[in-house]
Amino acid sequence: MSTWIKNPLGVFTADDASVEPAPGTAPDARGGVVVADGVITELVAAGVRPRGPVDETFDASAHVLTPGLVNTHHHYYQTLTRAWGPVADAELFDWLTTLYPVWARLTPRAHELATKVALAELLLSGCTTAADHHYVFPAGLDDAIDIQVAAVRELGMRATLTRGSMTLGTDDGGLPPQSVVQDAETILADSERLVAAYHERGAGARVQIALAPCSPFSVTPATMRDTAELAERLDVRLHTHLAETRDEEEFLRERFGMRTVDYLESVGWLTDRAWLGHGIHFDDGEVRRLGAAGTAVAHCPTSNMRLASGVARVLELEDAGVPVGLGVDGSASNDASTMILEARQALYLQRLTYGASVPVRRALGWATRGSARTLGRDDLGVLAVGKQADLALWRLDEPRFSGAHDPVAALLLCGADRADRVMVGGKWRVVDGAVVGLDLPALLAEHHAAARQLVRG
Repeated sequence: MSTWIKNPLGVFTADDASVEPAPGTAPDARGGVVVADGVITELVAAGVRPRGPVDETFDASAHVLTPGLVNTHHHYYQTLTRAWGPVADAELFDWLTTLYPVWARLTPRAHELATKVALAELLLSGCTTAADHHYVFPAGLDDAIDIQVAAVRELGMRATLTRGSMTLGTDDGGLPPQSVVQDAETILADSERLVAAYHERGAGARVQIALAPCSPFSVTPATMRDTAELAERLDVRLHTHLAETRDEEEFLRERFGMRTVDYLESVGWLTDRAWLGHGIHFDDGEVRRLGAAGTAVAHCPTSNMRLASGVARVLELEDAGVPVGLGVDGSASNDASTMILEARQALYLQRLTYGASVPVRRALGWATRGSARTLGRDDLGVLAVGKQADLALWRLDEPRFSGAHDPVAALLLCGADRADRVMVGGKWRVVDGAVVGLDLPALLAEHHAAARQLVRG
């Protein structure tokens, strides 16, 4: 079944994400795209028809067409603790130590609800591929990642699900309580099980598994090294938080006598297999070392502003060769899971550092092509022949867009927050602003009740 998504109002291919391409310098998709068998089979130039026959046509003349957005860092379970009063005004370490006891009460059903709400919110914001970093495994939640796999498949999305871990509890000088700390043998065995059960390889993969010790202040160096060795043997990616706050930097200096990138190298993580959540506090030499290694960074602007963590040096990281993508981060530090707004926030935050000439299309590129590279995917994030048919279509018929002249720029500058249509692998997953097959009001009602129960204890 082939579909021509015809004559969009505007189109962003992400082929050259830094500027508005000059005429004739980038593939012309102003006439739309043709998709068949889950992939893009043709970019249609303005004013012409597809080269061959198509089975159906979707009139996109009221829509802006972009690649599906790709989220590189999240904690789905945190949708249960959004805007919680005791941490509304806290920085990272106090925020964590206050929330850990709440998260330690997470149940399988609450985790399932939290995951579905996070995925639905992402999907509605134009996101088609969503990474998650789950590292809280209280008693009774051994199958946390299995629950997430089922939810991803139910909603028809793609995901990189990371088997997180914490081994350094308060008894040994870490931040998390002992109730959510696991032993290394359990973690490594479960990591290997999950890769064998769910990890898909190659173009079009729907579910991928990565290994993700939580942070330097919640896992031991031995856990970091053992996980890196296992990831190498299983040929999967690595993920962790790094260089998020000055507190973390001081923790590493006091405990290990080194800075963040030195620590990363000492445990075998300075590699193109790894991507780092946040990556804010790097000096010039560390930026160059990360670029030389090809280690990627997930930029999380809203969370970084919410917790007053700092501003990542995104342009310098990219210029040094670091793949940079965007992440909404956990819904207790954002406190939303809205991917298109994350691109807007990234644009404005980086303009504070580098000036107003940071292009709108570069920020959209971080949310699409850059994020795909960050997750090690070369089949996503761009509109090009042979790439996966993961698309988002946006209407500009609300008051906020009235008078807008550049449809692509309007998505960020005018604050688009909800896609009208989303396609994943050639199938519509959002139609007329609603997730196909999902009773969203019922889900939200049960999720809301679970959130109240969780914080009450």
